[in-house]
Amino acid sequence: MPDYVPHTDAEIDAMLGFLGLDHLGQLYDHIPHAVRLARGLDLPEGLSESEVISAFDGFAQRNRAAATDLVCFAGGGAYEHELPSAVKAMASRSEFLTSYTPYQPELAQGVLQALFEYQSMLCALSGLDVANASLYDGASAAVEGVNLAAAATGRRHVVVSRGIHPHVRAALHTYAAGSGLAITEAPLADGVTAWPADLAEPACLLVAYPNYLGVLEDVSEAARLAESNGALLVAYADPVASGLLRSVGSMGADVAVGEGQPFGSAMSFGGPYVGLFAVKDAAYVRRWLPGRLVGETVDADERRAYVLTLSTREQHIRREKASSNVCTNQTVIAIAAAFHMAWLGPRGIREMALQCARGARYLRDCLTMIAGVEPAVGAPTLYEQAYRVPRSPLVVLDRLADEGFLGGIALDGDYPELGNAILTTVTETRTRQEIDAFAAAFEKACSP
Repeated sequence: MPDYVPHTDAEIDAMLGFLGLDHLGQLYDHIPHAVRLARGLDLPEGLSESEVISAFDGFAQRNRAAATDLVCFAGGGAYEHELPSAVKAMASRSEFLTSYTPYQPELAQGVLQALFEYQSMLCALSGLDVANASLYDGASAAVEGVNLAAAATGRRHVVVSRGIHPHVRAALHTYAAGSGLAITEAPLADGVTAWPADLAEPACLLVAYPNYLGVLEDVSEAARLAESNGALLVAYADPVASGLLRSVGSMGADVAVGEGQPFGSAMSFGGPYVGLFAVKDAAYVRRWLPGRLVGETVDADERRAYVLTLSTREQHIRREKASSNVCTNQTVIAIAAAFHMAWLGPRGIREMALQCARGARYLRDCLTMIAGVEPAVGAPTLYEQAYRVPRSPLVVLDRLADEGFLGGIALDGDYPELGNAILTTVTETRTRQEIDAFAAAFEKACSP
């Protein structure tokens, strides 16, 4: 056994026996064989530490990153939006960047105020009454929204639209296995959720707005359906789209969750990001709101001040009484999101969403002129769109990468009913010239 492995053979055997496994390799059975390295690293023996680091740097340079090496037309939960220098400069100030939990409000007024403003702007975007001071990411926010609904209704059944991001649905299934929730997935019909006729007393309905395919779901109808069944409606809302479309709160959502990456964060190879969470009914706050809530008050001299009003961390109360398993939050990233939203303002966020939508419409006009390319769904979309292509999506995407484009996401694995389909995204960072070049490369990639 190598010296750096801290466990003895006996300890490993005991662990495998407890898990019912024969060898350590079975711990990785869930990883597809196609992405496993079935051989050694093929490095010469006797390399120094610096030589090994140099070799791995060479491996890393084989990657081509969006925004630097490839023009990005991919989205699906992580988007290339403009990130103003002012936002990066403010978020990197030591007062915010090095801060931790604001247990001592007299020393953390700046952080607390920034989080209070973040909450206030999130309430404005969602159209709901109370927002918390962030969660880990969109998937964990969705889980906590479902947990709140289950606790508030006393029910254990959850109906989730298949228009929810596949990774978010996977996270929900993982958490449900431990918490005892039963999840039913509602199918899509032409990109729109087809809710079951018999919802079987659900705790909540979970719908995305827009959904993973970019489709604008009927949130008002989902809210009426939830209310008629005594359930809550949890809406997984795109914060950029919320600047242009009606807020989910105004359409009847009880809880709004989502991914805050578009504001204040670059794509960053998938994280860290920030989870958005807001609720309509203040009655949910004390018992079931996850994470932290920053409030505004006055100090002994009647000056405006900010405090940590609520914090349902399991370290603060008995674990069996905890309303969630959230034990920290993404303070720095939430503050960066607050700076970005404040920098843009309501009109700036609306213009940002409009530019995305206009670019997507122009791309649609270009791509549908290509033989064999057509929209995969007929329902209205905003700035993401699925297209059916005449050959394997992976072949098309590989060819687009050769032309310098990160072309989108292959949908045939998660949505086989769409056939050979690719999800594309246009944000305000894409120019008309880039869209024209992408359309020309797309036509070339789809050719025999």
